[in-house]
Amino acid sequence: QVRFVESGGGLVQAGGSLGLSCAASVSIASFGAIAWYRQAPGKQRVLVAIVGRDGSTSYATSVRGRFTATRDDVKNTVYLQMNSLKPEDTAVYYCSRIQGGQPLDSWGQGTQVTVSS
Repeated sequence: QVRFVESGGGLVQAGGSLGLSCAASVSIASFGAIAWYRQAPGKQRVLVAIVGRDGSTSYATSVRGRFTATRDDVKNTVYLQMNSLKPEDTAVYYCSRIQGGQPLDSWGQGTQVTVSS
C-alpha cells in the first residue's frame, strides 16, 4: 500500500504562485505515471496534471501553461509548481498513481490551496 502526503498549500492572492509537494511512503522509481488531482468545494475531484516515469507531462486545459508537474525519484516526491493562480484554482489538491485514466491509491489528506481575488 502506497501512501502519499501532500503539502505546500496555503492562501495566495490571484496572480501569485505556490509549490506543492507529494511525498510517497515508498520508492517511486519503479512507478509509472503519477497524477495531481484537485477537488473544489461542492465539486467532484478532477485530474490536473500527470507526470510520467520519464518525466513527460500532460495537463488539464484549465492549468496548461501555468502549472508544471515534476518528479524526483531520489526523494520519492512529486511536485506541482503553480503560477499565475486564479480564484478558480481554489481546491484541495491530491496525488495518486494513475493507470488507465484511473487513480490507483487511496486519497491522502490533501493540501488546501486558496486563491483570493
